[in-house]
Amino acid sequence: MADASYPDDLRYHAEHDWARVDGEVATLGITWYAQDSLGEVVFFDPPAVGTTIAKDEPYAEVESVKAVSDVVAPVSGEIVEVNPALGDAPETINDDPYGDGWMVKVRLSDVSELDTLLDAAAYREILD
Repeated sequence: MADASYPDDLRYHAEHDWARVDGEVATLGITWYAQDSLGEVVFFDPPAVGTTIAKDEPYAEVESVKAVSDVVAPVSGEIVEVNPALGDAPETINDDPYGDGWMVKVRLSDVSELDTLLDAAAYREILD
């Protein structure tokens, strides 16, 4: 399992999701806190490529040994890629939540939504 961290180059949603923005595409995943709270992840149920997701709404499910939890979208857009490695190795979400454990890539439909997300310092404050 990864060590607790909240990289400064990411934007965070209060529902414990992160976004790494590169132009008009954002890579999304769940934070260290979220994967730690879930426990060992055993299954990831992603949306299909081409699906439109809406900010603050569930877009996928993560199943752990403890529970099934919704993954909430930090931004709106169209799914352009799903992490294929998570089908065979969902535990990668625990091992590397900000790297190989990314979940989906989204073409942003409203870039201004990024302004509503938290920086790493503000996200750490809501965890305290």
